[in-house]
Amino acid sequence: MKTALITGITGQDGSFLAEFLLSKGYEVHGTIRRSSVDFRERIAHFEGTPNFHLHYADLGDSMSIIQVLNKVRPTEIYNLAAQSHVQVSFDSPEFTADVDATGVLRILEGVRQCGLAQTCRIYQASTSELYGKVEEVPQNENTPFHPYSPYAVAKLYGYWIVKEYREAYNMYCCSGILFNHESERRGETFVTRKITLAAARIAQDKQDKLFLGNMDSLRDWGYAKDYVECMWLILQQEKPEDFVIATGVQHSVREFTELAFRYAGIELEFKGKGMDEKGYDKATGRCLVEVSEDFYRPTDVVNLWGDPSKARTKLGWNPNTTSFEELVKIMVEHDMAKVAVERESERVRTNLAAYLEKGIVK
Repeated sequence: MKTALITGITGQDGSFLAEFLLSKGYEVHGTIRRSSVDFRERIAHFEGTPNFHLHYADLGDSMSIIQVLNKVRPTEIYNLAAQSHVQVSFDSPEFTADVDATGVLRILEGVRQCGLAQTCRIYQASTSELYGKVEEVPQNENTPFHPYSPYAVAKLYGYWIVKEYREAYNMYCCSGILFNHESERRGETFVTRKITLAAARIAQDKQDKLFLGNMDSLRDWGYAKDYVECMWLILQQEKPEDFVIATGVQHSVREFTELAFRYAGIELEFKGKGMDEKGYDKATGRCLVEVSEDFYRPTDVVNLWGDPSKARTKLGWNPNTTSFEELVKIMVEHDMAKVAVERESERVRTNLAAYLEKGIVK
């Protein structure tokens, strides 16, 4: 039985990867950070699974990493933990560097110090943000990097330190350069989930308007559930190599927004340009989407588009298992159901409060 250690297991990718590896017969261990608030809703369904285990550790604490490595002795490590919000990295650049850059080093050196360098394979979750101010389109494994945010700069260190340990110590460690990948488990502060939730709430009269940043930003959006398979395939090869993980299809934020609202039952029509652009409900003429300067970054990446040819050819991975349209539909349907449940819960609470006030129930 193979033993996998997943950092960031409570996140979108970590939860999907845990499901995937358990289905492959792995013993799965995950690291979580101690917090007074429990963020385990994405992995709650694993409770009681015999081959699933959780450990407290933090990428900012090398001793905690080494303790887990010595206890678990993994054959595969998937480092998915990170401060992964680009906008937040401008507000917390030092924390982002400590986790996303030095945190990778702590794992690599921990593997060496624990005597696992020749028996453990390591996957590092890298990012398309490395390309930043892009120098060619689409981007592949040979495209020059030009990071354009504190997050991207930190991730670039992670990418290069993985390469250094691979060459200096003959370790099996490699990076998957992940382009944008979304799902119904995506955090609600990320733009795609923000859009699908807003569409669901507006459609059900729980929100008035959605505010977004640059509507012309272009992204290569895939389904996170498909991408974790590629992560696994990368570690199954004879030799360690880095791979772009993308769909090869590009869409704008505006296109994502239009499609999300359509699946929620609202046809949008956009008028104006730049900061003056607005999205109107075709049926009512009501303004539902506006652009806000608050959501523009100090330096903005506007054109990410991945070339997954190497992953398709060498790994046999299908980057288009789930289409862009199917992805948006999955997310909107999930959020329509989520909002409906919230509305029903609110209705029950309101009725109960009224009954209590009138003395109907005690």
